[in-house]
Amino acid sequence: MRPAAGITFGGRYELSSRIAVGGMGEVWNATDSIIGRTVAIKILKDEYMGDPGFLERFRAEARHAALVNHEGIANVFDYGEEQGSAYIVMELVPGEPLSAIIEREGRLPPNRVLGIVAQTATSLQAAHDAGLVHRDIKPGNLLITPEGRVKITDFGIARIADQVPLTATGQVMGTVQYLAPEQASGHTATAATDIYSLGVVAYECLAGRRPFTGESQVAIAMAQINDTPPDLPNDVPEPVRNLVYACLAKDAAGRPQTAAKLAQAATALHRGDVKLAASYVPQVLGQVEPTTTVLQEQTSGMDAATTALPRTSALPGQTTATGALDNGELGEDEAEELPKKKKSAWTWPLITLIALLLLIGGGTVYAIMSNNAANTKSTPTTTTPKPTKTTTPPTTTPPAPSTGAVDQAQVVGMNVEEATGYLQGLGFTNITAVPGNQVPDDQVNIVTSVNPSGDKVPFDQAIKLTYNVPFGEVAQPGAPSASPATVESGGVSNISWGVASCPTGLTIQAYNVSIEGDGSGAGSVQAPGVAVTANQLAAGAADGSITVSYTVTCGNGSSVTRVSPGSEAVTITVKAPADTKPDPGNTDPDDKP
Repeated sequence: MRPAAGITFGGRYELSSRIAVGGMGEVWNATDSIIGRTVAIKILKDEYMGDPGFLERFRAEARHAALVNHEGIANVFDYGEEQGSAYIVMELVPGEPLSAIIEREGRLPPNRVLGIVAQTATSLQAAHDAGLVHRDIKPGNLLITPEGRVKITDFGIARIADQVPLTATGQVMGTVQYLAPEQASGHTATAATDIYSLGVVAYECLAGRRPFTGESQVAIAMAQINDTPPDLPNDVPEPVRNLVYACLAKDAAGRPQTAAKLAQAATALHRGDVKLAASYVPQVLGQVEPTTTVLQEQTSGMDAATTALPRTSALPGQTTATGALDNGELGEDEAEELPKKKKSAWTWPLITLIALLLLIGGGTVYAIMSNNAANTKSTPTTTTPKPTKTTTPPTTTPPAPSTGAVDQAQVVGMNVEEATGYLQGLGFTNITAVPGNQVPDDQVNIVTSVNPSGDKVPFDQAIKLTYNVPFGEVAQPGAPSASPATVESGGVSNISWGVASCPTGLTIQAYNVSIEGDGSGAGSVQAPGVAVTANQLAAGAADGSITVSYTVTCGNGSSVTRVSPGSEAVTITVKAPADTKPDPGNTDPDDKP
């Protein structure tokens, strides 16, 4: 059944207008006649209904999206097949795809990009936690609402971990400009694959172009595998670029460990806290990836890739000897062997000397030599006590305690600095504070968990204190624009601005408008724009002006509110009407009544 306005699917979803046409189907605006809800309905194209592969992929999209219930992922409400058509009923998301924003605005500000990355990564983590890899993260699949929220759509080629894939072995799935190297190579997609694709999206937002291009899809795929991305523009802050480069690491091990850590790092950078961001993604500081670190000594736990590195350990066959010399002592066998070797070395010279002395005569000389020989034999006896010096019995002093008690009930609820001092006072030496959830300001820095805990925790054991962190601050919004910039007395100018971005966890509550001069308008609006009406100016008066700026209020709807700095102002010129009264000083004699 070919979709058209007025047609009903499933006995309840009446189509009203077409929203978009995609590779697999069409998306329509529809009304659920049973509960009166407006929805989006995606309908598989007729030409694909006869293809079992496409039909199964379409069904998989519905199943996969329904696995995850998260505010950052478009909800799936229903699925059906009837009269030769298959359809998915989804949440209708107001807004536009990120691809349209990039096409319209070109490069986006770093803070706005960090907000998009943080929201998208948070939603991806929810999918990954459900065992789902999206495999096709790109600007066209990220919808941006008027409030600046990100919604992920199109799970048509998503893959569940450990699931038998729908495609043949080695077949590449996804959009080639956003493929991770492992995808382009035909390997299995993982959570790190989505992180790479999101890195490409972030790069495109910051640079206004994709990192890899080519004359064909094959050329682009090879660039994803082999080429280094071009440098981002110089005005992108270095920590932001380092975060993007980390996402674009060819080796998945060099990328952020999880989407959650990527989201936390992006949120910290949005607040300007580079140190906190580096605690989640160390590459933010420009550190070398672990896979390229040069090690000084080889250990048995290294893999084959590290076996060619230089090593400083002893060569085979030297371990025992060098170890004995380092300790300054020899074993009993070695102590006996050295004198024997010394005696055997002097045996023949002594015999020769004695024979010579006997021949040239003299018992006295013979006696002297015998006495010398006896002295040389007694020499080893002075060295034998040396090994006994290391066999001194240990002292009986009892060892100092090596463990202590970490009472979770005592630590949780403390200020993180107080908790750290408390544990250090007990003797623990390896304590790390780990940022946790964002909370209202009165709960910031409170410890929410300690790990490990118990009665016998080693003093040198790594102890992690998880504590609450504040929500981020709102960045200064962009300057508004006026249309028209010049109005007549009593006229109207429409002031507009881009959709603002709130810190992760907060949404736009209002735009607060400041209007000064010869005009008036609403002081608080929900949409990114306001109509300003010019005052009535007296005829012949000087032209007036109106100055308009705004701030953004973000919050969580209850206890947390953040207000941005004021935007730059836009000025509107108000033209006064011309003076139409006759000039009373005109006494031209030619003017007659």
